[in-house]
Amino acid sequence: MAKNLLMGALFCVFSLMSIQVVHADDHEPPFIGGNYWEVTGIKIADGAGLKYSKWLASEWRKNADFAVEKGWLVSYSIISNVHARHDEPDLYIVRVFENMASVAENEKRRAEYLAWAKKSMEKMQAESGNRAEYRTVMSTALLQEMKFRK
Repeated sequence: MAKNLLMGALFCVFSLMSIQVVHADDHEPPFIGGNYWEVTGIKIADGAGLKYSKWLASEWRKNADFAVEKGWLVSYSIISNVHARHDEPDLYIVRVFENMASVAENEKRRAEYLAWAKKSMEKMQAESGNRAEYRTVMSTALLQEMKFRK
């Protein structure tokens, strides 16, 4: 009789636990938001792959490393579209960051970056325009990683 009573009590406890789990599942989505991924598709002009690669490996990488050091980026990568069709990017530049910065934080970062880079906005704009001769930004997407809720 004591064994039946114990089994009944355990059954009630496990039943209540399963009701709580079902209840929690009804009120929480299965995913939580993770890092943001900014993905930029780049088309490189014929014969300019080496020139653009050298710029990415030097100036762009130096800037990205600075952003990682400051905690503005979590990571970055460059992905090659090995079999790109004529209407697809040749490269994807990926920058991963934890959250969106506020307007005030963006202003602070801009000032820090300009002091570090020792370049004016006009100089950086001109340099960007010069790259338009051999590369085209086809698209930029802002994605958010979705993590399974535990």
